[in-house]
Amino acid sequence: MRHSWLPALLISLGALSLAAPAARAQMDPAMDHQHHNHSMPTPDPMAAPMDHGAHAHDVGSAGATYDLRFIDGMVQHHTGALRMSEFIFDIGEPGVGSLGKSIWRDQANEIRAMGLWRKAWYPEAPNFPVAMAPGGDPNSLSGLTRMSQTQIEGMRMMGSGPTRENRVVWFLEGMLEHHGGALMMAHDALAKSTNTTIRRFARDVILAQRAEIIELRRMLAVEGLRKPEYHKFDALFRL
Repeated sequence: MRHSWLPALLISLGALSLAAPAARAQMDPAMDHQHHNHSMPTPDPMAAPMDHGAHAHDVGSAGATYDLRFIDGMVQHHTGALRMSEFIFDIGEPGVGSLGKSIWRDQANEIRAMGLWRKAWYPEAPNFPVAMAPGGDPNSLSGLTRMSQTQIEGMRMMGSGPTRENRVVWFLEGMLEHHGGALMMAHDALAKSTNTTIRRFARDVILAQRAEIIELRRMLAVEGLRKPEYHKFDALFRL
């Protein structure tokens, strides 16, 4: 997704290197995938969508630490999109590889921006991603705990990885689900955050993700897939 406010913000704070291998290593050093061209078999249009895991989109109650929790959750969510996109960077399917690269670039920029917001707004926050502790005070840093691996995996929505043969549909269906998770988080932020930057960011997420969901559905239709569940997030398109 592309946002009008991101270029000025990033220029003023220094250019972000968009070389995928270097930036990927900084964001997730353990990640290392091989990419191959392939020919897709004809998919079964009645098959269930591929498993990308449950999305843990709820970052907790409104309060003074809500924006911190939202940022940490959305950074993990975006990191999942980066990792998913890397599987199809060099694929031969028309438009699929370029979409993956576009998603990677845009969400890497947003990770950078959210990191800067976090440092500026919550300088005393721990340097690990946080979540609400059970029974924690949403207005205090002491009410937070380290985000668990289960929570991180839920935010990233990677699920099981693709095979060489199914990675196009794996990516398209997975990114559709992933964007649906972002829509849920954006609406949650609009309901709970009073920060004008976060609210503007949430609105931009809704506008961009609904456009990409429509494009993902078009690409899935090219693969012969037109499942009713591809429309389950349509109610979240509205601002």
